[in-house]
Amino acid sequence: MEFKYFKLSDFDCQETGENEMDIEFIRKLDQLRENCGFPFIITSGYRSKNHSIEARKTVPGTHARGIAADIKVSGGAQRYQIVKNAMAMGFGGIGVAKTFIHVDTRDSYPVMWKY
Repeated sequence: MEFKYFKLSDFDCQETGENEMDIEFIRKLDQLRENCGFPFIITSGYRSKNHSIEARKTVPGTHARGIAADIKVSGGAQRYQIVKNAMAMGFGGIGVAKTFIHVDTRDSYPVMWKY
């Protein structure tokens, strides 16, 4: 698997080291990175169902399905570019926080939230 901007290991679960990322998701994220024009630091990719955050949920979330990533941001301009491009590319879930943007490819209706 070759990606322009990422290594599969960038998405390893931070607690277990497991990685069951969806390859098509990473390809789409690679294109989002290209469209934004600045480096992405992935702060959370795959999360094992045993990860402390996922274990508290009744149904594992998009990180546990391998179709989500959190991207570190520094400032409003980066935040805006990621959100604008992610929406244009059809990412189904976008979460906006002060220090990161969550993007995912859920197949339900599109949603956006803030942390």
